[in-house]
Amino acid sequence: MSQTPHPRDTLTLADTPNAVGLARLHAAHVLSRWGVPAEVVETVKLIVSELTTNAVRHPKKKEGEEVSLLSSQCDVQTFELALEIVRDAVRVSVWDRDARPPVLTEPGFEATRGRGVLIVAMMSSRWGHYPARGRSGKVVWAEVGLSSMSRVGESESLERPPGRPPSTGRRRPRPDPHLLGRVLVGVREL
Repeated sequence: MSQTPHPRDTLTLADTPNAVGLARLHAAHVLSRWGVPAEVVETVKLIVSELTTNAVRHPKKKEGEEVSLLSSQCDVQTFELALEIVRDAVRVSVWDRDARPPVLTEPGFEATRGRGVLIVAMMSSRWGHYPARGRSGKVVWAEVGLSSMSRVGESESLERPPGRPPSTGRRRPRPDPHLLGRVLVGVREL
């Protein structure tokens, strides 16, 4: 009995500000072509936005330093977005050249940054990261169930993605509905 391979798509982008929007559009196009339900596509687009924003912003920073994307000190590099169907979920994986692991924080109410990993953790059924194989950096991944019911009864324990080294996966924090509402309103205004 032969099994149909799960769909997989990769896109390499320059780590420039327009990459986030392009990654989001690409994800919507690919997932729609695969017949993924619209509500799942919207959740995946949000996760793609957060993971690619991190890939664009953080590798440019040296400890304690912000480097403007318009600065001559800024070297444009690439990162990779991968989308795939695994079991009963869409997996989003983003490889970037920064080996530092993602940090799950709970920023204050007035903070203007620092919510990306929290949003990924709250909106995905599972997430984690692992060192990139054969190249520098890391891969951060998140999964979104293909049906809304797949998230409801799911265990909160993380299992290792098939064929991947042990992950430093994280448990999902309890969502703050007020924070989620503000984030979703902000995303819709993009």
